[in-house]
Amino acid sequence: MICASGRTAAEVLAELKRRYTNRPIVELEAAAQEELKITELRLTKLFSLEPTVPSTTIEGPTVQSDKAAGSSNRSRPPITTHVLDIARGSPASGIEVHLEMWKDCSAPPSFNNKDFSGWETLGYSVTNNDGRSGQLMDIVDNIAPGFYRISFNTGKYAPAGFFPYVSIIFEIKENQAAEHFHVPLLHSPFSFTTYRGS
Repeated sequence: MICASGRTAAEVLAELKRRYTNRPIVELEAAAQEELKITELRLTKLFSLEPTVPSTTIEGPTVQSDKAAGSSNRSRPPITTHVLDIARGSPASGIEVHLEMWKDCSAPPSFNNKDFSGWETLGYSVTNNDGRSGQLMDIVDNIAPGFYRISFNTGKYAPAGFFPYVSIIFEIKENQAAEHFHVPLLHSPFSFTTYRGS
């Protein structure tokens, strides 16, 4: 399986030839990633037609594109997320999600820096029945490099759980400005994990 969207026939053939010698378990993982890309594209198209998830983006200087607003080549914002409740084995709906960017130019956020006043909210949303948040930021071609924090109100979702909230801080480098960053949360009452998705 391969996500052919935006690829030429030669690119698809080259990718399949590269994967041909994969061990079965490696190929299953690759196929699952491709299936995820296809599903995300379909969901993006579906939700762009019917915006049913409440979300708010807050105006901010996160765009590095010379294009006018609304003329992006992207079909979704540069940063997206979803939440899965791994204890129940289903999407986690109704979780508040906030996206922020570090704006303090004097020093980057660090483990030892306990000053949280440098964070500026870009947008917020609530996860839908599929566990996906609404749009947390504008759709732009290039995202500003820097430190971003995505936070989830897990305590409201699971009051008896160990984590009142989960915040994930990640850095986008200058050479990554045109990339997409999917930052999902896999949550249970007593553990959570994340990864950079596609």
